[in-house]
Amino acid sequence: MELPAPLRLAVEQALAHVPRADLTRAAGLLSQRYRAERRDGRFHLAGDLAALAYLATRLPATFAAISASMSAVSQIAGEFAPRTMLDVGAGPGSAMWAAAECWPSLDDALLIEASAPIRALGHRLAGDISVAKVEWQDRNLDQGLPDMPPRDLVTLAYVLDELEPPSRERLIDRLWALTGGILLIIEPGTPAGWQRILDARTRLVALGAHLVAPCPHSAACPVISPDWCHFSRRVARSRLHRQVKEADVPWEDEKFIYVAASRSPVRPPAARVLTPPRSAPGRISLKLCTDKGHLEERLVSKRDKDAYRTARRAGWGDAI
Repeated sequence: MELPAPLRLAVEQALAHVPRADLTRAAGLLSQRYRAERRDGRFHLAGDLAALAYLATRLPATFAAISASMSAVSQIAGEFAPRTMLDVGAGPGSAMWAAAECWPSLDDALLIEASAPIRALGHRLAGDISVAKVEWQDRNLDQGLPDMPPRDLVTLAYVLDELEPPSRERLIDRLWALTGGILLIIEPGTPAGWQRILDARTRLVALGAHLVAPCPHSAACPVISPDWCHFSRRVARSRLHRQVKEADVPWEDEKFIYVAASRSPVRPPAARVLTPPRSAPGRISLKLCTDKGHLEERLVSKRDKDAYRTARRAGWGDAI
Protein backbone atom coordinates (compact mmCIF):
# COMPACT_ATOMS: atom_id res chain seq x y z
CA MET A 1 0.00 0.00 0.00
CA GLU A 2 1.16 3.54 -0.78
CA LEU A 3 0.02 7.01 0.25
CA PRO A 4 -2.43 8.82 -2.06
CA ALA A 5 -0.50 10.79 -4.68
CA PRO A 6 -1.44 14.28 -3.36
CA LEU A 7 -0.45 13.30 0.18
CA ARG A 8 2.79 11.67 -0.97
CA LEU A 9 3.80 14.77 -2.92
CA ALA A 10 2.95 17.06 0.00
CA VAL A 11 5.08 14.93 2.34
CA GLU A 12 8.00 14.97 -0.09
CA GLN A 13 7.79 18.77 -0.30
CA ALA A 14 7.66 19.13 3.49
CA LEU A 15 10.79 16.97 3.88
CA ALA A 16 12.73 18.19 0.84
CA HIS A 17 15.17 20.47 2.68
CA VAL A 18 15.49 18.63 6.00
CA PRO A 19 18.99 17.13 6.57
CA ARG A 20 18.78 13.33 6.40
CA ALA A 21 21.06 12.85 9.40
CA ASP A 22 18.77 14.99 11.55
CA LEU A 23 15.70 13.07 10.39
CA THR A 24 17.40 9.75 11.10
CA ARG A 25 18.29 10.74 14.68
CA ALA A 26 14.80 12.10 15.33
CA ALA A 27 13.20 8.97 13.86
CA GLY A 28 15.27 6.77 16.17
CA LEU A 29 14.19 8.70 19.26
CA LEU A 30 10.57 8.68 18.11
CA SER A 31 10.67 4.92 17.53
CA GLN A 32 12.01 4.37 21.05
CA ARG A 33 9.14 6.34 22.56
CA TYR A 34 6.51 4.46 20.57
CA ARG A 35 8.00 1.03 21.29
CA ALA A 36 8.22 1.78 25.00
CA GLU A 37 4.65 3.19 24.98
CA ARG A 38 6.11 5.93 27.15
CA ARG A 39 3.73 8.16 29.12
CA ASP A 40 5.75 10.90 30.79
CA GLY A 41 3.51 13.91 30.24
CA ARG A 42 5.32 14.89 27.02
CA PHE A 43 3.93 14.65 23.49
CA HIS A 44 5.61 12.05 21.30
CA LEU A 45 5.56 14.75 18.59
CA ALA A 46 6.77 17.57 20.80
CA GLY A 47 9.09 19.32 18.34
CA ASP A 48 9.28 20.23 14.67
CA LEU A 49 11.92 17.61 13.90
CA ALA A 50 9.97 14.83 15.64
CA ALA A 51 6.89 15.77 13.60
CA LEU A 52 8.88 15.68 10.36
CA ALA A 53 10.41 12.32 11.32
CA TYR A 54 6.86 11.03 11.85
CA LEU A 55 5.95 12.01 8.29
CA ALA A 56 8.99 10.18 6.95
CA THR A 57 8.67 6.97 8.95
CA ARG A 58 5.29 6.47 10.63
CA LEU A 59 2.70 8.17 8.43
CA PRO A 60 2.78 5.51 5.65
CA ALA A 61 2.29 2.69 8.16
CA THR A 62 -0.48 4.33 10.19
CA PHE A 63 -2.26 5.35 7.00
CA ALA A 64 -2.12 1.73 5.80
CA ALA A 65 -3.55 0.37 9.05
CA ILE A 66 -6.34 2.95 9.14
CA SER A 67 -7.17 2.34 5.47
CA ALA A 68 -7.34 -1.42 6.00
CA SER A 69 -9.63 -0.96 9.00
CA MET A 70 -11.93 1.39 7.09
CA SER A 71 -12.05 -1.00 4.16
CA ALA A 72 -13.18 -3.78 6.50
CA VAL A 73 -15.89 -1.50 7.89
CA SER A 74 -17.12 -0.55 4.42
CA GLN A 75 -17.41 -4.21 3.43
CA ILE A 76 -19.76 -4.92 6.34
CA ALA A 77 -21.60 -1.57 6.51
CA GLY A 78 -22.00 -1.18 2.76
CA GLU A 79 -24.60 1.59 2.95
CA PHE A 80 -22.56 3.74 5.33
CA ALA A 81 -21.57 6.96 3.51
CA PRO A 82 -20.35 9.48 6.09
CA ARG A 83 -20.54 13.17 5.34
CA THR A 84 -19.11 14.45 8.63
CA MET A 85 -16.09 13.20 10.57
CA LEU A 86 -14.44 13.78 13.94
CA ASP A 87 -10.84 12.59 14.33
CA VAL A 88 -9.40 12.80 17.85
CA GLY A 89 -5.65 12.78 18.29
CA ALA A 90 -5.47 13.38 14.57
CA GLY A 91 -1.71 13.70 14.14
CA PRO A 92 -1.07 14.92 10.58
CA GLY A 93 -4.58 13.93 9.43
CA SER A 94 -3.90 10.30 8.49
CA ALA A 95 -7.44 9.13 9.26
CA MET A 96 -9.02 11.98 7.30
CA TRP A 97 -6.96 11.09 4.21
CA ALA A 98 -7.89 7.41 4.57
CA ALA A 99 -11.59 8.23 5.08
CA ALA A 100 -11.65 10.52 2.03
CA GLU A 101 -10.31 7.62 -0.08
CA CYS A 102 -12.72 5.07 1.39
CA TRP A 103 -15.82 7.29 1.44
CA PRO A 104 -15.95 10.01 -1.26
CA SER A 105 -19.12 11.31 0.46
CA LEU A 106 -16.98 12.90 3.19
CA ASP A 107 -17.03 16.71 3.00
CA ASP A 108 -16.68 18.00 6.58
CA ALA A 109 -13.87 16.95 8.95
CA LEU A 110 -13.03 18.23 12.42
CA LEU A 111 -9.56 17.20 13.59
CA ILE A 112 -8.45 17.58 17.21
CA GLU A 113 -4.71 17.51 17.89
CA ALA A 114 -2.79 19.01 20.80
CA SER A 115 0.73 18.91 19.33
CA ALA A 116 1.32 22.22 17.54
CA PRO A 117 4.14 20.98 15.23
CA ILE A 118 2.22 18.00 13.84
CA ARG A 119 -1.00 20.03 13.66
CA ALA A 120 0.76 22.66 11.55
CA LEU A 121 2.12 19.98 9.23
CA GLY A 122 -1.31 18.36 8.96
CA HIS A 123 -2.86 21.68 7.98
CA ARG A 124 -0.18 22.08 5.30
CA LEU A 125 -0.60 18.54 3.96
CA ALA A 126 -4.40 18.94 3.68
CA GLY A 127 -4.15 21.65 1.02
CA ASP A 128 -5.02 19.26 -1.82
CA ILE A 129 -7.46 16.92 -0.07
CA SER A 130 -10.92 16.43 -1.58
CA VAL A 131 -12.76 17.19 1.69
CA ALA A 132 -14.50 20.55 1.33
CA LYS A 133 -14.35 21.72 4.97
CA VAL A 134 -11.39 20.85 7.20
CA GLU A 135 -11.17 22.39 10.68
CA TRP A 136 -8.34 21.86 13.19
CA GLN A 137 -8.66 22.36 16.94
CA ASP A 138 -5.92 22.55 19.55
CA ARG A 139 -7.13 20.57 22.53
CA ASN A 140 -5.50 18.34 25.13
CA LEU A 141 -7.59 15.21 25.68
CA ASP A 142 -7.23 15.56 29.45
CA GLN A 143 -9.43 18.68 29.11
CA GLY A 144 -12.24 16.66 27.57
CA LEU A 145 -13.91 17.28 24.24
CA PRO A 146 -16.05 20.32 23.40
CA ASP A 147 -19.80 20.18 22.96
CA MET A 148 -20.77 19.52 19.36
CA PRO A 149 -23.41 17.68 17.34
CA PRO A 150 -22.69 14.00 16.68
CA ARG A 151 -20.58 13.22 13.62
CA ASP A 152 -21.25 10.39 11.17
CA LEU A 153 -17.74 8.95 11.52
CA VAL A 154 -15.59 9.25 14.65
CA THR A 155 -12.01 7.96 14.70
CA LEU A 156 -9.33 7.46 17.35
CA ALA A 157 -6.13 6.01 15.88
CA TYR A 158 -2.99 5.19 17.85
CA VAL A 159 -4.04 7.35 20.81
CA LEU A 160 -5.15 5.07 23.67
CA ASP A 161 -1.57 3.98 24.38
CA GLU A 162 -0.74 7.58 25.34
CA LEU A 163 -3.49 7.76 27.99
CA GLU A 164 -3.88 6.33 31.48
CA PRO A 165 -6.71 3.75 31.89
CA PRO A 166 -9.24 6.07 33.62
CA SER A 167 -8.75 8.68 30.88
CA ARG A 168 -9.30 6.00 28.22
CA GLU A 169 -12.66 5.01 29.69
CA ARG A 170 -13.89 8.59 29.88
CA LEU A 171 -12.73 9.28 26.34
CA ILE A 172 -14.45 6.21 24.87
CA ASP A 173 -17.70 7.14 26.61
CA ARG A 174 -17.45 10.68 25.21
CA LEU A 175 -16.56 9.53 21.71
CA TRP A 176 -19.53 7.17 21.64
CA ALA A 177 -21.80 10.02 22.71
CA LEU A 178 -20.45 12.04 19.75
CA THR A 179 -20.92 9.17 17.27
CA GLY A 180 -23.88 9.45 14.95
CA GLY A 181 -22.91 6.49 12.77
CA ILE A 182 -19.68 4.55 13.33
CA LEU A 183 -16.84 4.83 15.83
CA LEU A 184 -13.50 3.34 14.75
CA ILE A 185 -10.63 2.82 17.23
CA ILE A 186 -7.21 1.56 16.09
CA GLU A 187 -4.16 0.55 18.13
CA PRO A 188 -0.76 -1.07 17.46
CA GLY A 189 -1.01 -4.82 16.91
CA THR A 190 0.82 -5.73 20.10
CA PRO A 191 -0.51 -7.74 23.05
CA ALA A 192 -0.89 -4.46 24.98
CA GLY A 193 -2.65 -2.79 22.03
CA TRP A 194 -5.02 -5.76 21.74
CA GLN A 195 -5.86 -5.48 25.45
CA ARG A 196 -6.69 -1.79 25.06
CA ILE A 197 -9.00 -2.64 22.15
CA LEU A 198 -10.59 -5.45 24.17
CA ASP A 199 -11.32 -2.99 26.99
CA ALA A 200 -12.81 -0.49 24.50
CA ARG A 201 -14.85 -3.27 22.88
CA THR A 202 -16.27 -4.38 26.24
CA ARG A 203 -17.24 -0.82 27.12
CA LEU A 204 -18.87 -0.14 23.75
CA VAL A 205 -20.94 -3.34 23.90
CA ALA A 206 -22.09 -2.37 27.40
CA LEU A 207 -23.15 1.02 25.99
CA GLY A 208 -25.36 -0.72 23.43
CA ALA A 209 -23.09 -0.43 20.40
CA HIS A 210 -23.34 -2.86 17.50
CA LEU A 211 -19.95 -4.27 16.52
CA VAL A 212 -19.11 -3.94 12.84
CA ALA A 213 -15.55 -5.27 12.54
CA PRO A 214 -13.36 -7.15 12.99
CA CYS A 215 -15.49 -9.20 15.39
CA PRO A 216 -18.38 -11.13 13.79
CA HIS A 217 -20.10 -11.34 17.22
CA SER A 218 -20.54 -9.40 20.46
CA ALA A 219 -19.76 -12.28 22.83
CA ALA A 220 -16.61 -12.43 24.93
CA CYS A 221 -13.46 -12.58 22.81
CA PRO A 222 -12.44 -16.25 22.39
CA VAL A 223 -8.75 -15.45 21.86
CA ILE A 224 -6.76 -16.40 24.97
CA SER A 225 -3.45 -14.86 26.04
CA PRO A 226 -0.54 -15.36 25.31
CA ASP A 227 -2.14 -15.37 21.84
CA TRP A 228 -3.63 -12.07 20.70
CA CYS A 229 -5.78 -10.84 17.84
CA HIS A 230 -4.12 -8.54 15.31
CA PHE A 231 -3.75 -7.99 11.58
CA SER A 232 -1.04 -6.78 9.22
CA ARG A 233 -0.70 -4.59 6.17
CA ARG A 234 2.39 -4.41 3.94
CA VAL A 235 3.63 -0.87 3.34
CA ALA A 236 5.86 0.24 0.47
CA ARG A 237 8.89 2.23 1.64
CA SER A 238 10.01 5.22 -0.40
CA ARG A 239 13.70 5.89 -0.92
CA LEU A 240 13.58 8.54 1.80
CA HIS A 241 11.76 6.16 4.15
CA ARG A 242 14.52 3.55 3.69
CA GLN A 243 17.25 6.15 4.21
CA VAL A 244 15.78 7.56 7.40
CA LYS A 245 15.10 4.11 8.85
CA GLU A 246 18.51 2.88 7.62
CA ALA A 247 16.71 -0.10 6.07
CA ASP A 248 17.48 -2.16 2.97
CA VAL A 249 14.11 -3.86 2.47
CA PRO A 250 11.69 -1.80 0.28
CA TRP A 251 8.68 -2.64 2.46
CA GLU A 252 7.59 -3.14 6.05
CA ASP A 253 4.65 -4.87 7.72
CA GLU A 254 2.50 -2.74 10.01
CA LYS A 255 0.68 -4.82 12.62
CA PHE A 256 -2.49 -3.31 14.04
CA ILE A 257 -5.75 -4.10 15.81
CA TYR A 258 -9.04 -2.20 15.71
CA VAL A 259 -12.68 -2.20 16.68
CA ALA A 260 -15.55 -0.51 14.83
CA ALA A 261 -18.94 0.04 16.46
CA SER A 262 -22.17 1.28 14.92
CA ARG A 263 -25.32 2.98 16.14
CA SER A 264 -27.32 0.77 13.76
CA PRO A 265 -27.34 -3.03 13.58
CA VAL A 266 -25.29 -4.60 10.80
CA ARG A 267 -25.32 -8.08 9.34
CA PRO A 268 -22.11 -9.77 10.53
CA PRO A 269 -20.06 -12.08 8.33
CA ALA A 270 -20.01 -15.79 9.06
CA ALA A 271 -16.38 -15.56 10.17
CA ARG A 272 -13.15 -13.57 9.98
CA VAL A 273 -9.71 -15.00 9.16
CA LEU A 274 -7.46 -14.45 12.19
CA THR A 275 -4.09 -15.61 10.85
CA PRO A 276 -2.45 -16.01 7.44
CA PRO A 277 -4.04 -19.02 5.68
CA ARG A 278 -1.81 -22.12 5.51
CA SER A 279 -1.73 -23.89 2.16
CA ALA A 280 -0.73 -27.44 1.30
CA PRO A 281 -1.33 -29.48 -1.89
CA GLY A 282 -5.08 -29.75 -2.36
CA ARG A 283 -6.10 -28.07 0.91
CA ILE A 284 -6.08 -24.77 2.83
CA SER A 285 -6.24 -24.35 6.60
CA LEU A 286 -8.01 -21.31 8.05
CA LYS A 287 -8.12 -20.08 11.64
CA LEU A 288 -11.48 -18.37 12.02
CA CYS A 289 -13.38 -16.32 14.57
CA THR A 290 -17.01 -17.23 13.86
CA ASP A 291 -20.34 -15.49 14.35
CA LYS A 292 -21.09 -18.07 17.05
CA GLY A 293 -18.40 -16.47 19.23
CA HIS A 294 -15.74 -19.18 19.10
CA LEU A 295 -12.53 -20.03 17.28
CA GLU A 296 -12.46 -22.68 14.58
CA GLU A 297 -9.67 -24.34 12.64
CA ARG A 298 -11.21 -25.14 9.26
CA LEU A 299 -9.50 -27.41 6.74
CA VAL A 300 -10.88 -26.79 3.24
CA SER A 301 -10.27 -29.50 0.66
CA LYS A 302 -10.03 -28.99 -3.08
CA ARG A 303 -12.85 -31.51 -3.42
CA ASP A 304 -15.24 -28.86 -2.07
CA LYS A 305 -14.85 -26.56 -5.06
CA ASP A 306 -16.90 -23.57 -3.85
CA ALA A 307 -15.41 -23.51 -0.35
CA TYR A 308 -11.91 -24.04 -1.76
CA ARG A 309 -12.35 -21.14 -4.18
CA THR A 310 -13.41 -18.90 -1.27
CA ALA A 311 -10.51 -20.08 0.89
CA ARG A 312 -7.99 -19.41 -1.88
CA ARG A 313 -9.15 -15.80 -2.11
CA ALA A 314 -9.22 -15.27 1.66
CA GLY A 315 -6.41 -13.37 3.33
CA TRP A 316 -5.45 -12.52 6.87
CA GLY A 317 -8.15 -10.28 8.32
CA ASP A 318 -10.75 -10.97 5.62
CA ALA A 319 -14.42 -11.57 6.36
CA ILE A 320 -15.89 -14.72 4.79
